[in-house]
Amino acid sequence: MKRYIIIILNIIIAGYLIFAVTAFNTPEPVVKKCVKVNISVADDNTNGFLDVNEIRHILKQKRIYPLGKSLDAISPRTIEDALKSSPFVNTAECSQTLDGHIQITVTQRTPVVRVKSLDGSDYYIDENGGIMPQSKYISDLIIVTGHVAKPFAQKSIRPFVQTIMNDEFWRNQIVQVNVTENQGIEVVPRVGEHIIFIGYLPSETDPAKHIAMIEKYTENKLSRLKKFYLHGLSVVGWNKYQRIDVQFENQIICKKHPAELHPILRDIPPTDEVDAPPPAEPADQPSQSASESRPSGTVKKS
Repeated sequence: MKRYIIIILNIIIAGYLIFAVTAFNTPEPVVKKCVKVNISVADDNTNGFLDVNEIRHILKQKRIYPLGKSLDAISPRTIEDALKSSPFVNTAECSQTLDGHIQITVTQRTPVVRVKSLDGSDYYIDENGGIMPQSKYISDLIIVTGHVAKPFAQKSIRPFVQTIMNDEFWRNQIVQVNVTENQGIEVVPRVGEHIIFIGYLPSETDPAKHIAMIEKYTENKLSRLKKFYLHGLSVVGWNKYQRIDVQFENQIICKKHPAELHPILRDIPPTDEVDAPPPAEPADQPSQSASESRPSGTVKKS
């Protein structure tokens, strides 16, 4: 009899322990509703187009902003999918806590260049070559104008501009790129009343080799041009030429601004092309104000 009593007591104790462990490990939620929404947007202080207010607006517009809603009615997956549908969102993650907090973390696509083509297209290209639509936000990016087809912009213009942006000197100097009808590349500097003709970007069927060729080509042209800037234009003047051509390997061809001639000489056409001035001693970088006028026909960033 004593043996049976011990067995029964052991069963009761075991049952109690199982109940206690289960009860303590599955506590009831402290709250039943969402009391706070925490939104984090990566890189919202750079060239991105998203901030906390924009994320909140997207969710409210779709009527899934979680604040005040029952936790049981909130679907983190639905919130993530809604945010990912935005052309400016790269990744989105959503989670909820037992104390009624909803945490939303977003990373955004980073635009590297704005394209305003002659065909009326107006869009951005991100760091991976993706197309982003025109936005109400203003971003300090290089603008590409002219005869810009989207495939050419994605495959060739993007690595060209990214190479410019990787160089501190040219990142601060170049404000616009123009593509001619035959895909020649012109750039508009911030300082100096001239246009620079870079030449024609190389092409390769293999995507990785294509990007590498453009980067090498661009670095070569910008390196030669920088030496000419520092050792040539600093001597003859920043506004002496209206066009600087660096497409050829062994020479830089410059075209002077039309001079105000004596009446007797006005009927004689001026010489268009001259050799670049010989290098002089190193000089300081241009001190001309960045707000000075640009060559006619350029497009100011908006």
